[in-house]
Amino acid sequence: MDEYFSRDIGERHIYVLHGLGGSGKTQIALKFLAVTNKYSAPRYPLFPIYFFINAISLQTLTTAFKNIAIAHKIGNSLQDALLWLTAQIEEWILFFDNADDTNINLFDFFPKCTHGNIIITSRNPQLAAHGPASHSKVGDMDETNAIDLLLVRAAKEKTVETAGKASEIIKELSCLPLAIVQAGAYISKFNCLHRYLSIYQQNHARLLQEHPGQSHDDYEWTNQYAQIYFDSGRFQEAEHIRSIQLEQKRQLLGADHQDTLHAMTNLARTYCQLGRHQEAESLEGIVLEKRKTVIGADHPLTLHAMANLASTYSKLGRYQEAESLESIVLEKRKTVLGVDHPATLLAMGNLAATYYEIGRYQEAESLVSIVLEKRKPVLGGDHPFTLLSMANLAGIYSKLGKYEEAMLLGTTVLEKQKTIFGGDHPNTLRVMANLAHTYSELGRYQEAESLESIVLEKRKTVLGGDHPLTLLAMGNLASTYSKLGRYQEAEPLESTVLEMQKKVLGADHPGTLLAMGNMAGIYSKLGRYQQAESLEHIVMEKRRKILGADHPDTLLAMKNLAATYSELGRYQETESLESIVLEKQKTLFGAGHPATLLTTGNLALTYCTLGKYQEAELLQVTALEKWKTLLGPDHLVTLVAMANLAVTYRELGKYQEAEPLEFTVLEIRRKVLGADHPGTLLAMANVAGTYSKLGRYQEAESLNSIVLEKLGSDHPLTLLAMGSLASTYSELGRYQEAESLESIVLEKQKTLFGASHPVTLLAMGNLAATYCELGKYQEAEPLQGIVLEKRKLLLGADHPDTLHAMANLAVMYSKLERYQEAELLEATVLEKRKTILGADHQDTLHVMTNLMATYHKLGKYQEAKELQAQYE
Repeated sequence: MDEYFSRDIGERHIYVLHGLGGSGKTQIALKFLAVTNKYSAPRYPLFPIYFFINAISLQTLTTAFKNIAIAHKIGNSLQDALLWLTAQIEEWILFFDNADDTNINLFDFFPKCTHGNIIITSRNPQLAAHGPASHSKVGDMDETNAIDLLLVRAAKEKTVETAGKASEIIKELSCLPLAIVQAGAYISKFNCLHRYLSIYQQNHARLLQEHPGQSHDDYEWTNQYAQIYFDSGRFQEAEHIRSIQLEQKRQLLGADHQDTLHAMTNLARTYCQLGRHQEAESLEGIVLEKRKTVIGADHPLTLHAMANLASTYSKLGRYQEAESLESIVLEKRKTVLGVDHPATLLAMGNLAATYYEIGRYQEAESLVSIVLEKRKPVLGGDHPFTLLSMANLAGIYSKLGKYEEAMLLGTTVLEKQKTIFGGDHPNTLRVMANLAHTYSELGRYQEAESLESIVLEKRKTVLGGDHPLTLLAMGNLASTYSKLGRYQEAEPLESTVLEMQKKVLGADHPGTLLAMGNMAGIYSKLGRYQQAESLEHIVMEKRRKILGADHPDTLLAMKNLAATYSELGRYQETESLESIVLEKQKTLFGAGHPATLLTTGNLALTYCTLGKYQEAELLQVTALEKWKTLLGPDHLVTLVAMANLAVTYRELGKYQEAEPLEFTVLEIRRKVLGADHPGTLLAMANVAGTYSKLGRYQEAESLNSIVLEKLGSDHPLTLLAMGSLASTYSELGRYQEAESLESIVLEKQKTLFGASHPVTLLAMGNLAATYCELGKYQEAEPLQGIVLEKRKLLLGADHPDTLHAMANLAVMYSKLERYQEAELLEATVLEKRKTILGADHQDTLHVMTNLMATYHKLGKYQEAKELQAQYE
């Protein structure tokens, strides 16, 4: 068997063991699997996935395959299981035990593919036809070996006397191995070697039911139950079984035995699913060191342990360590197995995944391209492994900004998957979800929504409403709803995901915390910042406790909390968190990593809010150059950095420098994304804003009109563009047209977000300002009063937006000659801005100017003079 299965790796193997009942066929097969997975030579293929099939009847066969389908959440039928096995990338083995019924055509239960491994045990010698050159007749043991086996199982020394008694017993048992093992177990238990024959002859039927106390079969079946729990997402049950198995192995075999290490590996993988990565790392580190010592650094099992540990390092954010281990695995597999071996290509894919995580997308693309190039001629363009490589490459293309290539490749893979597996197969749905993500990147949100809705409904039907993949699909659809501005529809989906994750995985699982962070994001979009802050704080603290203060997921939680602090006007807290995150990311990833550069950009925007424009400009210039080097000047992420720098230039009054940057962003987005993409239209609106600042009002108006026309009435950016056009009308003195647009914007914001949402209040403030320009002070005053009161309630009395509303209302009081009320508000705003922004901030100086004017109106010339001195 060893010689046969080690030939022609990657091709189909079938081996048949036939012989009388009790001859040891099953035990030989189990021993082969045990030896194969623990002590085989490096050339030998591993079977990390193997299934025991009770082949005694059609019912047991069908049930076994149905259970495989259910356990792996890919359906509930024989055909589902066979299709799933056909698509598996790892080596697998099916063990058909007791295939004795001559009326069953066993071929109907073989996966229809050219790879995979099958072992059959049967009393029917005709089944040897399935393996004409790969079968063995399992016969009686010779007398000497039979005696030795009985005495070993009976725990008796071999002497002349014991050998004589054993000889009598094994002759009675016809030298059948299974009967001898059972007899030895009974003799060991009752110490009855000399009396066994008489007991046996009196109780023949009952004794044949006895089993050894430590049955290898029992362990294997228990392991299958653990695997079923694992594959069903019931990780707590799998952990319970595997913890018991590990302790049993330690006690019976010792800490260094390969069976113990195998049990340790299974438990570590379960810990990973439960989000307990530190515990997994500890076990996997032990396994790796012991395997190095016992079977050598180049053994496949050692390399497998190394790959497992690397995967856990990635989960812990220790990417450099993961990369180091995966590079070693890849080089050793190249040397031992060759560059074209499936295990080598798998290692290459793992290293590419780590490169992907650390933002080295070009290197990831190079490796995945090699894997694809080697798989395609060997396996064919339609093989599941080939399609998997194509799908991975499409994902990398998205990260590199090659959206058209990603979409083309993703569409090709999806059509092939539908043809091969059908529309409901898990692989098809995974590719469909990836293509939806690419559509989203391209701004084709309706197409993304359509695909994601299909994926969600099919996963609900096939896998159930609480399966992790179903919840992932639900979260993806919620994200697309958010991009479409349909926050009310996104909220219940995210809420469902969060509650299900808590129930299925527990409150501290990484998947639950991710859902909680997404829920917080929806709350922010809906202007419910206190609720967002509460959730984000929980996520940050739990990740800090579970993963550590420096883990990438912890740092991401800190960034999200910082963003909410910014929405709440707590800019010092925002700056503090972002500064901490930035320093940690520099240490963890390096200054040029995408995550580090994104945080750099966030901190720069916070500096802008705090009036630290020079510091912001310095960070943004540096980040922009690094993005250009990392992704190229035309990448969409590079363009975002460019647009942010242009905003800072505008704040600094450097409109001449802002304009060419914004125009570059517009032209490249138009080329890469198309003229109608929301990102292109946003860039157009930004250029229009700069044209307004430069006094080029007609050009600004023309661009804003184009944006409005292309977006349509229902897009989230429509209201932004409408407000921008209204601002341009105001600059042109066309206040009636501005008023008309702003009234529409205000009503739509109320409908979309509610009367108290920050964007609604912004629209209300804009309309009030236009009323002022039209001399409609009586209409402006109540609007500004509402804005001020709602912002106090929503954001707090010290929030910059609250203070801005207070300053606007003070101006209104001055217009109405209510100077005492204006003075009170302006003095309050001035003191708060000095404290929050500093005495030199332009917003502080602006309100100082207004207060001086009010002092003059009130005849408080001395106060005005003192304030003038401060101003100068």
